[in-house]
Amino acid sequence: DLKSFQDEYYRKICGGRIEPVKENIKWCWDKGMWVEITTLVVTNKNDTEEELRDIAEFLAGISPNIPWHISRYHPAYMMEEPSTPVEILEKAYDIGKKAGLRYVYVGNVVLPEKENTYCPKCGECVIERIGYSVNNLLKGNKCGECGEVIFGRFSLSPSVPL
Repeated sequence: DLKSFQDEYYRKICGGRIEPVKENIKWCWDKGMWVEITTLVVTNKNDTEEELRDIAEFLAGISPNIPWHISRYHPAYMMEEPSTPVEILEKAYDIGKKAGLRYVYVGNVVLPEKENTYCPKCGECVIERIGYSVNNLLKGNKCGECGEVIFGRFSLSPSVPL
């Protein structure tokens, strides 16, 4: 998780600091580990365009192939902010794409066109997600339409890596 791009948020909400999180994301990617980042977008806490742009640009600066999952917040135990407006999530998606991220996803809300994986070269849907069902349309790790390599870790089942 990259919960925010503000050290104050990490100190106040998470009881930590942001720099070690950023350093670990970069270190893991540079060492060849598969990294996917999730940001829970919390209303009135980390939902400004500036902050979302900072996160997206940071990730894209490491690699445009890092998937960024933007999750909708819903009120829970110790935080009672309103649910994240869908418009903010759509804006975050656009910000991620504009920053150069190839794989941006919106979660905790039904937005099918923003949950699927699309080929960054031709735009063909290569992995379709409907709820918890996944329809893998890849040919190995390539787009079936144009042959572009799609970055990720893919398997036939959770225990059988390709």
